[in-house]
Amino acid sequence: QVQLVESGGGLVQAGGSLKLSCAASGRTFTYYSMGWFRQAPGKEREFIAVMRRSVGPSYYADSVKGRFTISRDNAQNTVYLLMNNLKPEDTAVYYCVADSLGRVGREEHEYDYWGQGTQVTVAS
Repeated sequence: QVQLVESGGGLVQAGGSLKLSCAASGRTFTYYSMGWFRQAPGKEREFIAVMRRSVGPSYYADSVKGRFTISRDNAQNTVYLLMNNLKPEDTAVYYCVADSLGRVGREEHEYDYWGQGTQVTVAS
């Protein structure tokens, strides 16, 4: 089993930046993709970004393209989400996800492992 722990959330002013981290532990060899979802108050969970552990493209939701960047450090079993030009509508709980099959889709059910989430609040 893989455990995912997010960190780096907090309060930031609109236009600012924040970098989230997600550290995987446990049976880390069982995951082949990692990414991020978020859930704003009153809204469904939304796909944000994902990438595989191996060489390949990153995938982003249209709402964050050009502003957010996903990256990884496989040696540390960590995935990051650099969020630039944050907007109030980015306010949400951000969840780290991982998948044992290396899926990179936009659906929640594609991911085997979920972190507990970290709150990001963007003040206008």
